[in-house]
Amino acid sequence: MIQAKRVIFVCLGNICRSPTAHGVFRDKAAQAGLDIVTDSAGTGDWHIDSPPDRRATLAAQTRGYDISDLRARQFTALDFDQFDLILAMDRANKRTIEAQRPAGSTTPVLLFRELLGQHDSDVPDPYFDGSFDHVLDLIESGSDALLSRIK
Repeated sequence: MIQAKRVIFVCLGNICRSPTAHGVFRDKAAQAGLDIVTDSAGTGDWHIDSPPDRRATLAAQTRGYDISDLRARQFTALDFDQFDLILAMDRANKRTIEAQRPAGSTTPVLLFRELLGQHDSDVPDPYFDGSFDHVLDLIESGSDALLSRIK
């Protein structure tokens, strides 16, 4: 079981994968009647204050998720204190997150696909290849797996 009441999803720019995961998990947690704080961030600073990529927003909307209210922000070391669980969308982002870990912090950082039993697998970045539906499939499955493991 995972003890988490505050969860953050992190990718590179915070305009595709992590806001999609944020929105999907937020909706699924609310439907399950769970009071869980969700957020998302990027390890890069290119898109701060930008809405999610229009293709991510459209793909999510097609499946009934509204992520249009989300805005990109950059992950910081303070997030280790603000969240109970940090989920990285890929291994490169996990390394960047871990490099910011404050001394003494025990906040777990997992790859998102670890929720699906895939310990060395990344959620692919759909920004260049347009694989938004595939990414949504992974995020929906991972969100369901996370919900089943939260206490």
